[in-house]
Amino acid sequence: MRTMEKKDLIRKTRSFDELLEVEYGKIGAKERNQFEERAQYFIISETLKHARLEANLTQQELAEKVGTKKS
Repeated sequence: MRTMEKKDLIRKTRSFDELLEVEYGKIGAKERNQFEERAQYFIISETLKHARLEANLTQQELAEKVGTKKS
């Protein structure tokens, strides 16, 4: 898809789902699946970060509590 065609399609989108389809393809497409997987990892990591901060724990303290390394 040419850049101008894609830009035009993006301008015409009316929903986030349409934008995802233009950018990453229909549900089930390889690129869309990869995007969805990365998005889920991001959501999980942000949820864990929020919970850790609410518990007033550093990354190191949380790692020690669950028996793993900070990294």
